[in-house]
Amino acid sequence: MPTFRTGDVCLYYDQFGARADPAVVLVHGLTCQAIHWPRRLIDRLTGAGYRVVVFDNRDAGRSSHLDHQDVGSIEEVMRSARTLEPPYGLKDLAADTVALMNHLGQSGAHLMGFSMGGMVAQRVALDFPGRVFSLTSIGSSTSDPDLPGGDRAAFDAFVSTPPDDRAGAIAHLTEGWRVLGGPHYDSARVGLGRLSAEAWDRGYTARRAARLLLAILRAAPRGESLRAVDVPALVIHGGVDPLVPLAAGERTAEVLPNGRLEVYDQLGHDLPEPLLDDIGDTIVAHLDSIPLRR
Repeated sequence: MPTFRTGDVCLYYDQFGARADPAVVLVHGLTCQAIHWPRRLIDRLTGAGYRVVVFDNRDAGRSSHLDHQDVGSIEEVMRSARTLEPPYGLKDLAADTVALMNHLGQSGAHLMGFSMGGMVAQRVALDFPGRVFSLTSIGSSTSDPDLPGGDRAAFDAFVSTPPDDRAGAIAHLTEGWRVLGGPHYDSARVGLGRLSAEAWDRGYTARRAARLLLAILRAAPRGESLRAVDVPALVIHGGVDPLVPLAAGERTAEVLPNGRLEVYDQLGHDLPEPLLDDIGDTIVAHLDSIPLRR
């Protein structure tokens, strides 16, 4: 199992494609793990001549679980985020990402993030500008306070504590993804909801997700600062995203000087198989338009 240590955190990672090809580092979202990057999308990137690096964030999957830094349940974090002291923030998750690049000997990479991972990728571009060749932000946000919030039903279904038993927890996570996936694609059949059992068995717990959630809720707004991020940027967003409304993707593309928005009208907050070929082609075209750097 490939892992490395950065400070007190041990991170799990995996790689696909030829080591000599330009690297694309994928950063995932809340409750997600490396396995939540669909192999169909990875294969599209490697087939186009890119090396894909995936990893589990701290407090996710097979990376370090920082249970000594307990902040309470997901519901307690939702109620009291303003008064809780986060054990870490998006800046720390960004530093983890760069530490992985250092471990792999990468002076820089193309960064792609989904949801929270898009926020982390933005943070890397702000804090380590020389390390980012391009940015792809999927279903993410700038954390600006004037942006509309997601549907309450989406938060209640997904950002909530599952039952303690395995079967109940898997059913809870799967149904949460169904809600996030929106009306057009059943996430339990063709989206990230299919992976709920594997994700639970690899190391998901709600109290670990609560710490990552607190990092999101306490993140500083990035809208104005992102105007200084001068890298090619692709923003992909779903027209029916119930958790992170389309306005968040529109803001992200607006503030990035080289930002381009691609809206998928039938996409929710998910990565469904029927859209992956189109999404993969869009990402590859974005990467191929950038002068080669390694």
